[in-house]
Amino acid sequence: MQMKAVIEVKSASNRIMFLLAAACGLIVANLYYAQTLVGPISSDTGLSSAAAGFIVTLTQLGYVAGLLFIVPLSDILENRRLAVISLTATVLALLAAAAAPNAPLFLTASLFIGLGSVVAQILVPYAAYLSSEEQRGRAVGNVMSGLLLGIMLARPLASFIAGIWGWRVIFVLSAAVISLLTVLLPRILPERKPSPAMKYGKLVLSLASLLKQTPMLRRRAGYQACLFGAFSLFWTVVPLWLADHFGLSQQGIAWFALAGVGGAIAAPIAGRMADRGLTDFLTGLAMIIAALSFLLTYLFRSDSVLSLTLLVLSAILLDMAVSGNLVLGQRVIYSLGSEARGRLNGLFMSLFFIGGAIGSSAGGWLYARGSWSYASLAGVVIPVIAFLYYLTEKRPLAKGRAVSEAGAD
Repeated sequence: MQMKAVIEVKSASNRIMFLLAAACGLIVANLYYAQTLVGPISSDTGLSSAAAGFIVTLTQLGYVAGLLFIVPLSDILENRRLAVISLTATVLALLAAAAAPNAPLFLTASLFIGLGSVVAQILVPYAAYLSSEEQRGRAVGNVMSGLLLGIMLARPLASFIAGIWGWRVIFVLSAAVISLLTVLLPRILPERKPSPAMKYGKLVLSLASLLKQTPMLRRRAGYQACLFGAFSLFWTVVPLWLADHFGLSQQGIAWFALAGVGGAIAAPIAGRMADRGLTDFLTGLAMIIAALSFLLTYLFRSDSVLSLTLLVLSAILLDMAVSGNLVLGQRVIYSLGSEARGRLNGLFMSLFFIGGAIGSSAGGWLYARGSWSYASLAGVVIPVIAFLYYLTEKRPLAKGRAVSEAGAD
């Protein structure tokens, strides 16, 4: 009888973990659907090619605002209630984006899509909350795998659907899925009502102090902001380049984006290698790989099969560099202290998403003025700037690097 109860509890826990992983992937995918649809969305809403990058930029800025002002509420309010409110706002924003007749309305909806999608960062702590100390790392890792899969599959899925039914349909379908999650999550997840140690205002204000007092947070956020900026520039501009230069349809762009998913393999590999003390080496390597991935596409800009093949290779290498460095950065951030871990991670993510927003907007502007030549050159320069900054980092020789990193600058 006791054995049966244990099995039932474990089965229920596995179901909840699967739901959390799936929910995080489906929610965070909303940030990336528009990346490969910049061309058709701009055309239908009357947005100029120079301003096309704002389609992605505003979604990312909304996500940053959510990380800074909504996620801290999870330390005060009952989490299921907060998730339902945020998801409801996301559904309304998705429907508004699908129906938007002009650019101002679509861009406003994009901002609120990003704002509501921070629910993913409210759900991830559930994995830790529901797990024993021995199983916590594995549980959080499984949920993060679902989130990463959502990020990687969002672009090809959006392009495939847009190629068949038009770009608006992906937003309608996502609204239906998020509506289902809005019903399921509060029914299945247990109550998680925190005991706040400080009021909301003080919690938000403490973010500035944390940023000032944690030099390694600033450094790791700076590294990832540069790489994510290059990543966002690439995925904002490459659909336009594929359509204009290679004549690819939305289906062709979808297959291209699907190839980029291969870069996700770097995340678990980077984590395991970092555990062996290779964080510094891998950080520099990620920056070099990111710069080389753009350099390849700049040197080979013809319309040949070789150029297209190198572009695919560059997409995989860039995704590997960005996802691998993200894991390295989070590993360092999580070593800086458990009492403020949530706020530290929120700051880290919000800062590098600002980099992504800048990369997206700059990509559209550069492409309108110098096509792929200007955009790819910028893609080379941004990781190089990160690498020069990386060379200034003080590297203690003593053991226990993860701990000593907190004071390095």
